[in-house]
Amino acid sequence: MAATSSSLSSCLLRDGGLGPESTKCYNAKQSVCGSAKSLSMPSRLRHSMEAGSLSSTRSPARCCSAVRTKASPLFTLGKKFHLDDVIEAQQFDRDTLNAIFEVAKEMEKIEKNTPGSHMLKGYLMATLFYEPSTRTRLSFESAMKRLGGEVLTTENAREFSSAAKGETLEDTIRTVEGYSDIIVLRHFESGATRRAAATASIPVINAGDGPGQHPTQALLDVYTIDREIGKLDGIKVALVGDLANGRTVRSLAYLLAKYENVKIYFVSPEVVKMKDDIKDYLTSEGVQWEESGDLIDVASKCDVVYQTRIQKERFGERTDLYEEARGKYIVDSDVLNVMQKHAVVMHPLPRLDEITVDVDSDPRAAYFRQAKNGLYIRMALLKLLLVGW
Repeated sequence: MAATSSSLSSCLLRDGGLGPESTKCYNAKQSVCGSAKSLSMPSRLRHSMEAGSLSSTRSPARCCSAVRTKASPLFTLGKKFHLDDVIEAQQFDRDTLNAIFEVAKEMEKIEKNTPGSHMLKGYLMATLFYEPSTRTRLSFESAMKRLGGEVLTTENAREFSSAAKGETLEDTIRTVEGYSDIIVLRHFESGATRRAAATASIPVINAGDGPGQHPTQALLDVYTIDREIGKLDGIKVALVGDLANGRTVRSLAYLLAKYENVKIYFVSPEVVKMKDDIKDYLTSEGVQWEESGDLIDVASKCDVVYQTRIQKERFGERTDLYEEARGKYIVDSDVLNVMQKHAVVMHPLPRLDEITVDVDSDPRAAYFRQAKNGLYIRMALLKLLLVGW
């Protein structure tokens, strides 16, 4: 698996992280390809669909010819963020991840009534949540307010917005972008955020799209692993629980593939095993993975045990399959006893009974620290998307 250097300090933000030359190609919202308004929605959607992956948002290499040019540093302070939207984990390379993490560390230092706390003054963020959320919605709204911005919000857009009257997602997005500067969208359909981004001329952030992806959760997860373990190369990670429907573990697997010598263990009931598309992707990237039914054995080997909830809402009327999956793998004192001293337990939350409450007092229980890290990552993303580096 090809990867760039993992070391990236604040000097990358100052001096840039690219070599003397690079292939430079502008995206649909930048000048070479024309403004977003000049590119019609159908053609923008076509570019996204042709790309298949938004590894470089709006698939810039497909919307115009690559031009060999002298590199202008990608992460220079004051420069525009090179992504228009945050749709999926595949958009991020190592250098971008490390640079975002540097910005997140700076966000941790911002205090009330300091210059940094006013950097987004005058900006409005709309949060459209068609599915329930606590941490994601509140952390985005807190992030915006802590940086001086304002929030327009609908907590249950599926029932308490014009969607209940049959309005299409595209029409909702066209309306809401007239009221705001950035949209944070959670939707029950996989791929909904891609459709929204193809419609909007302002940034769109995927806050979870059905069983698809949850890229900002993956960003905060990788940030947490780095902060807790102290490295990302050479780690072993157990992904446990509902791997078939878990958008968090799907996005996390994509990001972990950016690092060297990572091994991933999949531990799940048979009815919610990790899907083949993720396994095939990891194999194509040279990432070792293994399926196991023995959580105790896997936990003894891993740096991270990433537990997830069996998602009842994804089973529909098949309550029998839900009951078959629920409660099979639980992180408890027995699992802690075999874990290494430096290892951590993570969970995207909310939890039900898949981590027992006695685990909370163990210093290796990182899930509430993980949730707090979501604030800093989302502050960083809002800053980058709205005002740049």
